[in-house]
Amino acid sequence: MTAIAHRSGTIDLPDLGTVNRLGYGAMRITGKGIWGEPADREVARQVVRRAVELGVNFIDTADSYGPNVSEEIIAEAIHPYPEGVKIGTKAGLTRQGPDVWTAVGRPEYLRQQAELSLRKLRVERLDLLQLHRIDPKVPADEQFGVLADLQSEGKVQALGLSEVSVDEIKAAQQYFTVSTVQNRYNLTDNASEDVLDYCEARGIGFIPWAPISAGELAAIGGPLDAAAKQLNATASQIALAWLLRRSPVMLPIPGTGSIQHLEENLAAAELELDDATFEEISAAAKR
Repeated sequence: MTAIAHRSGTIDLPDLGTVNRLGYGAMRITGKGIWGEPADREVARQVVRRAVELGVNFIDTADSYGPNVSEEIIAEAIHPYPEGVKIGTKAGLTRQGPDVWTAVGRPEYLRQQAELSLRKLRVERLDLLQLHRIDPKVPADEQFGVLADLQSEGKVQALGLSEVSVDEIKAAQQYFTVSTVQNRYNLTDNASEDVLDYCEARGIGFIPWAPISAGELAAIGGPLDAAAKQLNATASQIALAWLLRRSPVMLPIPGTGSIQHLEENLAAAELELDDATFEEISAAAKR
C-alpha cells in the first residue's frame, strides 16, 4: 500500500499550516485502559512509522496517554520528524489508573506539562497544544492565559481546545487563535453539531474523537452495511468517509495499535460517497 492519506484532502489550520485531513490518533499505542506500556513497544513504534509512510502528517497524542508513553513512542519512532509532519498533544487531564481521568487546569500544572511534552517529543516548540479539558475548579481565563503565554514565548506554535461548547471557544478566542477543537462526534453522536458548524464558518479544524463509532447503523442490512457492500469497504471505512464529506474542516484521527487496522482505516481516504449514499446515511444518523 502506497501513501494514500493525501487523498482525503487537506486543511489549512490557523497558526499550524496545511495537513492531510485523515490523521492518526496515538492513544492506543499504550496499555489497556490507556495506562502503562503497550504489549509490544516495538510494534507500537512500527504503527507510528507506518502511519507516516502512508502519508499521515497529523498525529494526535496527549501527555496523559500512558501517561507519557504515547509521546515517548512517537519520538522513538519518527524523530527527527519528517518535513511537514505535525504533532498535536494535549494537557489538562491527569491519570490515577486505567480509564481514570481527572481534569487539572492550574496554570503552573499546564506549564509544567507543556515543558515535559517538549522534552518527551524532543522538540523546542510544540506544533499544537490543546487544552484537554477546561477544569471547572480553575477560572477558565487562567487556563487560557497560560496557553497564550506559552505561545507568545515561542514554546507552542498553535493552540486548541477539547470537549468545549461554542461559548467556551468564544471565550478562549479572547486570549488566542483557536486552531483546532477536538470534540466527540460520529454517526451516533452529533451533540457537537453546533460546534462543528461554528468551526466550519471560521476555518477552525474540527477533530472528531471516537470517529468510527456507528452502533446500530453498521448492522447487517443497514445503511453502512449497504454502502460497504457497494464500495467493497468496511463499515468503519464508510463512517470515516462520511465524516470527511460532512465538513471541509473535519480532521478524523482514527486510532489503533495494529498496522492492519491502521491500513484499513487510512484506505477510507480513497472512498467517495455519492450524494444519495451520503444523504441516506445522514438521514439514518439523525433518527
